[in-house]
Amino acid sequence: MPKAFDVRVTTMDAELEFSMPWKSSGQELFDMVTKTIGIREIWFFGLFYVDSKGFPAWLKLNKKVVEQDFPARQNPLQLVFKSKFFPEDVEEELITDITMHLFFLQVKQSILDMDIYCPPEASVLLASYAVQAKYGDYEPTVYPPGFLRNEILLPPRVIDQYQMTPDMWEERITSWYSEHVGMLRDEAEMEYLKIAQDLEMYGVNYFPIKNKKGTDLFLGVDALGLNVYEGNDKLTPVISFPWSEIRNIAFKEKKFTIKPTDKKSPDFVFYTQKLRTNKMILQLNIGNHDLFMRRRHEDTMEIQQMKAQAKEERARKQAERNRLARERAAREEAEREKEELQARLRHFEEEAKKANEMLIQSEERSELLQQQARLAEDEATAIVRKAEEAEEEIRRVRAMAAKTEEEKKALEAKAHDAHDLAQQLLQTSNQRQKEAELLKNELLTARQAEIKAKQQLMAVTAGTNPSTRVAVAGDYQRQPVPGASDSTSSLHADTDEMVVDLIGDDVDELSKAIEQERLEYVQKSRKLQQQLSELKTEITVLKVSDKQTDEDRLHEENYVQKGETKYSTLSKITSGTTRTRVEFFEQL
Repeated sequence: MPKAFDVRVTTMDAELEFSMPWKSSGQELFDMVTKTIGIREIWFFGLFYVDSKGFPAWLKLNKKVVEQDFPARQNPLQLVFKSKFFPEDVEEELITDITMHLFFLQVKQSILDMDIYCPPEASVLLASYAVQAKYGDYEPTVYPPGFLRNEILLPPRVIDQYQMTPDMWEERITSWYSEHVGMLRDEAEMEYLKIAQDLEMYGVNYFPIKNKKGTDLFLGVDALGLNVYEGNDKLTPVISFPWSEIRNIAFKEKKFTIKPTDKKSPDFVFYTQKLRTNKMILQLNIGNHDLFMRRRHEDTMEIQQMKAQAKEERARKQAERNRLARERAAREEAEREKEELQARLRHFEEEAKKANEMLIQSEERSELLQQQARLAEDEATAIVRKAEEAEEEIRRVRAMAAKTEEEKKALEAKAHDAHDLAQQLLQTSNQRQKEAELLKNELLTARQAEIKAKQQLMAVTAGTNPSTRVAVAGDYQRQPVPGASDSTSSLHADTDEMVVDLIGDDVDELSKAIEQERLEYVQKSRKLQQQLSELKTEITVLKVSDKQTDEDRLHEENYVQKGETKYSTLSKITSGTTRTRVEFFEQL
């Protein structure tokens, strides 16, 4: 006999291999897996496998692993670590991040595989949270259009129903993704699960059954109780029996009997096709019922400690989130300052350019005025010289006037003319001198303008050096971030009969408490429903009617048109006495 056997356990994000002693029990293997992964909320999980006849099965923890019904010659033994039971309220019950992450991955895969029906508009919203969980905050420069092209984010059924390209789907997913800025991975995963838990098929295990009349029905086992579905409609149960109304469960071969807490009510009896189906139903009933009761009692010390640690961890993460927010705000402020400084620098450069142009113009004008002033001075000098010559001519003429009277008169006439000419020349000289003075003043003004332009240019270039602050802003970088088990009841799977007492008569009021909790939750989700409605209206025009599935039509008829929700439907079908519901089941 071999001393050990090999086991391969697949989780939602990893693959583990173990070599176990030959006599190892299911509990020992389960403990090995949970310790390796770091799972503390072990009551939600189990080890799933496909037996030798191709039927799904859960590893029995109180039985040796090698004695269970694995396919012959399977080596290593193949199992999947997954959630066997689901919480009623994910936000309240999922304590650690690793548990939440595994639930997120499993539920997301079930939606993409279409094991859980999800309306198109809700699929887009869930996809946006999945993208936030994977990529973090949306940044257009980092994630350009097309970055989701290779991601599987929507169920094939949704994609086939609309005349929309991958880019159009990405645009709508990104539109909501951009609204999740600042949301950490665990927060995005929790938001995903909070929406998913309101889907009709979330957390439900379905089994084909018959009533005494032989009508084909489905039994749904979930965290709240047992639901009965007609025909192929797995969305809308017609009858529901909350766990608080169930006192005892038993099966004998293919007959399954459930005894209600209401002793006046007849037993709820149904039939399955295979004995192994009854064993699976019994396991799920016991586990779900145990969790149902545990939720309604005070937490154990272990759970209280886990919640306290989770609270501290959330506080630490919140502090880290606040730090990152401050860093992000500082980085954005630095970017704004950088842009402002660059704008100022451009402004200064433009001002300097203008000042330089003005300086050049002033120098050119000053040079021109200097030339004009020199010309004016030359003209004034020439005029003065001509005036002197005229005076000399006057003196010469007066000297000659003594010769004769006639000559005197002639000379006087000439002298008068010469005097007039001298006066004109003198006036012209004075005028030229005034023009020269005016040109000198203009030259002085031009030189002062030139000096002012030079001073302005020096002020621009000698002012605050923006490039220094720009470099400081540019060097800013974000700092890295610091770093119900099967043993609840002794089940003997090899027997064809089993009876289990679940509860006494002290939980008659639990149903009302459950309903009140659900009503409060529905009120909180009105805003979300409004967002989903707006998206649905937007994409309805692109819908292809003949691509709708039966589930789409059932969801439209039973929930959209009637305005019902998963919880309002459960409230209606659990109204009335247990007796009337059992009698209604028998008449189906």
